Amino acid sequence: MGAIEQGGFRFDIEYGVSIQKGAIHVYKEGEFIEELTFDFEGEKPDEGKIEDLVNDYVVNHQ
Repeated sequence: MGAIEQGGFRFDIEYGVSIQKGAIHVYKEGEFIEELTFDFEGEKPDEGKIEDLVNDYVVNHQ
């Protein structure tokens, strides 16, 4: 899963299958803003859920 660029933000996604947790690191203009965490089940996070988290973040931070 690569980075997502949307609304002037860059979202870098990382996750650990063994601990079933993930994080989205939010950057704006190359500067780290914050980390969003999430839980998931299975081999990898649901891409739709990640897209929803990113979309919600962009809408709430414009």
